[in-house]
Amino acid sequence: MTTQTGRARRWWYLLFLIQFVAVLWPPFYNRADPRWLGIPFFYWYQLLWVIIGAACTATVYLATRRGDT
Repeated sequence: MTTQTGRARRWWYLLFLIQFVAVLWPPFYNRADPRWLGIPFFYWYQLLWVIIGAACTATVYLATRRGDT
């Protein structure tokens, strides 16, 4: 029972893949510089992805929820 709108909704789930890939490979962000407000890059990069991940999750939820309420 896949419709055209059902297929279009599936594309939104790629946002989850983006955030997964961004933190998948620690050697990419395992460094201290650049610092932001004295916080090493390793920490603020991960914290930034927590916020981005929440925004992506909210976007996917709102874009894929059905009209059933």
